[in-house]
Amino acid sequence: MSFDRSLKIAPSILAADFADFGREVRAVEAEGADWIHIDVMDGHFVPNLTFGPPMVKALRRHVRTVMDVHLMIAPVDPYIDAYADAGADILTAHFEAGPHIHRTLQAIRRAGMRAGLALNPGTSVEVAAPLLDLCDLVCVMTVNPGFGGQRFIHSQVSQIARLREMIGDRPIHVEVDGGVDATTAPLVAAAGADVLVAGSAVFRGGSVDDPSPYGTNIRAIRGG
Repeated sequence: MSFDRSLKIAPSILAADFADFGREVRAVEAEGADWIHIDVMDGHFVPNLTFGPPMVKALRRHVRTVMDVHLMIAPVDPYIDAYADAGADILTAHFEAGPHIHRTLQAIRRAGMRAGLALNPGTSVEVAAPLLDLCDLVCVMTVNPGFGGQRFIHSQVSQIARLREMIGDRPIHVEVDGGVDATTAPLVAAAGADVLVAGSAVFRGGSVDDPSPYGTNIRAIRGG
């Protein structure tokens, strides 16, 4: 997976049809998705429960782009090898999920995956400074994690800009997750984000049998 800073749209399958994830992945990729974003929630770190390594492994054979797995769980470390075995390309852990995030990022890389660091809206991006050389991606949450369809927190735009400044010329993706749609996407892209996670804004209006709205939505978020 080579690095580039072009704008990438990463649909979150949390907004897809749970009964037909495989076809949904193939459909949204065919309509222009650059990555596939998979939200893993444990009902403990966040107030929602989704799925774990077996589902991610089942999805792996359908994903032709980049499998971007976002762990909203605590603890993270006991599950790193399971997600490596499941085929995650990028594994993102939250700064707030445990006391030893440095060790967690090291372990993710040792397991053969790209390492992502996620920051909640209540966490300053400044905490990422000593960790950047262990990161391949930093995800700025623009909603409080746990549920799709929340309203975008506009105060995070300045945090995105500050993070992009901190990164400089390092090959680190700036990802934004939460409330991203055709209106908010230009704001975060202008601030320096290059990976935009979008759920309902991508899947709204379409289905696996009529996926063309996915493409229309992706193009609107991309800005063209």
